[in-house]
Amino acid sequence: MATSTRFELPQLWGSGRAAIADGTHIALRENHLLGTQHIRYGRFGGIAYRHISDTSIALFSHFIACGVWEAVYILDGLLKNRSVLQPDTVSADTHGQTEPVFGLAALLGITLMPRMRTWNDVTFYRVDPTTTYTHIDALFTPVVDWDLIERHWPDMMQVVLSIQAGKVLPSMLLQKRGVYSRQSSLYKAFSELGRVERTLFLLTYMTEPALRQQIRAETTKIESYHAFADWMAFGGPVLRTADPVEHEKRMKYRDLVANAIMLHNVVEMTNVLYTLQQEGVQITPELARYLSPYLTEHLKRFGRYMLDMATPSEPFTLRSLFGDNA
Repeated sequence: MATSTRFELPQLWGSGRAAIADGTHIALRENHLLGTQHIRYGRFGGIAYRHISDTSIALFSHFIACGVWEAVYILDGLLKNRSVLQPDTVSADTHGQTEPVFGLAALLGITLMPRMRTWNDVTFYRVDPTTTYTHIDALFTPVVDWDLIERHWPDMMQVVLSIQAGKVLPSMLLQKRGVYSRQSSLYKAFSELGRVERTLFLLTYMTEPALRQQIRAETTKIESYHAFADWMAFGGPVLRTADPVEHEKRMKYRDLVANAIMLHNVVEMTNVLYTLQQEGVQITPELARYLSPYLTEHLKRFGRYMLDMATPSEPFTLRSLFGDNA
């Protein structure tokens, strides 16, 4: 996480308190036991599910099989992340949200902010049968089952404590409750709480264009990271190993290399901006926010590299870089 602790340029791209999660297709051999034909991508393989910071830094990734609902794993990346950046907000596309995930995220203190693609299948839940809403009452159909939430509140808190203690991962619970025990009352209680949280989020999402723009910008950022990571995997994009442990290693090694290249880009951009400022060119934080660490045109993937590990780079601050404009 050197790009966040030694340089301040990434702080112009994000606060470090938010993360973005998304999956992308990873090609596998045709006879791979974990691989399937993915409906969305139309190709055989698996999914690299990644979490990056809003500062563009890669935080966590793992390999999941096609056909698994990505929302099941959206909370794992935040809880297993051990970097100095500890986000408490996560954005994702439409696949990154379900009602149980909204409920569990709220109890874990995580703010879920997904991008909603359509409104055709979105349900708004009414507080009680007698409550009506001016202008938007037609959106609300079912009523929240508050009794179910109250009855299972101790059980839900026990689940949250188990997750916080590291005894179980959210994905393990969501997969078990969602697939094998869909009719269980505890799963329904998480879903009911999630209906409350998602309804509140949808109302905010509808009324605040700035929020929609922010979520769209964040989810676009992780798409750029996918392209950046694919550019680095020029040596062999197809995972030929059948070992799940090796799958995880390949994902994490790729993120490690990506962060190293981003660090190099941040150092070079900081030096260039500082030089321009010394030459009298006015560089404002607003202009620097349009920069990105996912630059590749200047990189030589097949070149020779000389690593100087003894000379530390100079930690430029925003004050020295932008002067009174910071």
